[in-house]
Amino acid sequence: MSSLNQAHIVVGITGGIAAYKTIELIRLLTKAGAEVQVVLTDGAKAFVTEMTLQAISGKPVRSTLLDPQAELGMGHIELAKWADLVVIAPASADFIARHANGLANDLLSTLCLATTALLLLAPAMNQAMWQHPATQSNINLLQQREVNFVGPDAGAQACGDVGPGRMSEPDTIFQAIEDLLTPKTHHLEGQHWVITAGPTQEAIDPVRYISNHSSGKMGYAIAAAAAQHGATVTLISGPVALPVPAGVKRVSVKSAQEMLYACRVACANNADVFIGAAAVADFRMKEVANQKMKKQQDSNELQLTLVKNPDIIATLAQEGAAKCMVGFAAETQDVVGYAKDKLQRKGLDLIIANDVSQAGIGFNSDQNQVTIISASDQWTSEQASKSTIAQRIIEHIHQFQLTQSTKD
Repeated sequence: MSSLNQAHIVVGITGGIAAYKTIELIRLLTKAGAEVQVVLTDGAKAFVTEMTLQAISGKPVRSTLLDPQAELGMGHIELAKWADLVVIAPASADFIARHANGLANDLLSTLCLATTALLLLAPAMNQAMWQHPATQSNINLLQQREVNFVGPDAGAQACGDVGPGRMSEPDTIFQAIEDLLTPKTHHLEGQHWVITAGPTQEAIDPVRYISNHSSGKMGYAIAAAAAQHGATVTLISGPVALPVPAGVKRVSVKSAQEMLYACRVACANNADVFIGAAAVADFRMKEVANQKMKKQQDSNELQLTLVKNPDIIATLAQEGAAKCMVGFAAETQDVVGYAKDKLQRKGLDLIIANDVSQAGIGFNSDQNQVTIISASDQWTSEQASKSTIAQRIIEHIHQFQLTQSTKD
């Protein structure tokens, strides 16, 4: 039986083209046995109809704060008490700003202030709006208040821009809802986990750098899962457009050398688990130019002199930085073979291999499929959302810890 069976979920929809995706989310929730009450803002009515949402949810749609019939029994307060979870999908920049500032000028914003239920926001907006300092400040403020976020994703947007701001897909939001409403065991309580995520950026000059396509989603999902299970989590992150998971301390870095230093600081007291999920650049410039490098008009070539970056996880494993060292092997061929070689060569306890050449589970994807390998065993997951894969990774690492403790 699903953990969502008979759960009371309010689905709030704000104005945005992504609102059409929420119809599928509601279908997934009702199929899992949840009772769903839909609340629309005025802006949302331009994108989805009340009749459609009523047919999918099986309940009358609410949209007006001053509805005389509903407010005979203080309907908005009753709805706030009824909810186990309030999910806003899409959550517009305007709604995020209003909730961050405690405004209550429509039914949805009033409901969010009046409820003690869990709150999950699935942002959706133009990439420039998402990256604006005002929006990021509002996001950080809400995270401090323990508001949960899922997404946004990066990619092509309805306006023609490309970048972060796309609402997560319905199955990803559904998984985030299920994770929030599933009772968590706190078997990692008292442990310190250090996790790296995202790409590194190696400067060429003040305006250019060498990097890769890593979105950081897998590392962030693992950090979120570890925190949910009670671990103290330090997330050392390269530049990504992702919100900090609830209960996680993020340390932001750019280069591989900065990441290694931050890892050493975080592991100074011998961490319980270190997971190297970041896609660290193998090389950096031998010398970074102080000024922007200019094109040479008489040449069609540019030569850069590169030197090797430190191998972060191998260095930390050699230094005994954590009791359990877990690496990632993002490969495009002979995935398991290369991963096994890396496991042995770098002195790791576990390695998580995935094929980044496959469409739908490579860099920037919301789905993944991994093989978890130890010196004596291996296990391959089904393709699933990265949050689901993260939970499986946590389970395997914990099981490995239990096995090692019995040997000791």
